[in-house]
Amino acid sequence: MAHLSLKIRLMTMTRTRTHSWTQPTLPKDLAQLSGLEFLQAMLDGEIPPPAIAGTLGFTLVSVAPGEAVFEGEPGEHLYNPMGTVHGGYFATLLDSALGCAVMTRLPAGVGYTTTQLNVHMLRPAFAHTGRLRCEATAVHVGRQVATAEARLICAENGKLYAHGTTTCAVFPAVVG
Repeated sequence: MAHLSLKIRLMTMTRTRTHSWTQPTLPKDLAQLSGLEFLQAMLDGEIPPPAIAGTLGFTLVSVAPGEAVFEGEPGEHLYNPMGTVHGGYFATLLDSALGCAVMTRLPAGVGYTTTQLNVHMLRPAFAHTGRLRCEATAVHVGRQVATAEARLICAENGKLYAHGTTTCAVFPAVVG
């Protein structure tokens, strides 16, 4: 009977969350845009953000040569079974910022993909933690390999929640 009581209590606490996104499309002139130009066009609303940003509730807030910054608001919808924000959310914010930091240094006609992601989680985040800010910097961008490093901090108090690095493969962009 206690099991049934718990099940009923859990059902009454159900929450819902909806979001929308723009169909993923790349501009026809993608091959003519440098990585920085592409990301700036996204910031300017000329290119829609990737669907994952809407799904997880984070956004690109600034770019500069070799730098990218994302911010996101953690919430209950991101909790793992332990009642903290899932580590995958941290990893996704870090991967997004790290990759975009690399992208800002790529010339037109060149793409990248993550080949290795290293994440060090230092403290748990909760719905009440506040806005998280991920600041990434490209360390090396070569013809075939690029690396970057990033820090995930609380935007309000600067506490460090995680940090990470990436290695990316660099290759001619595939436009089709």
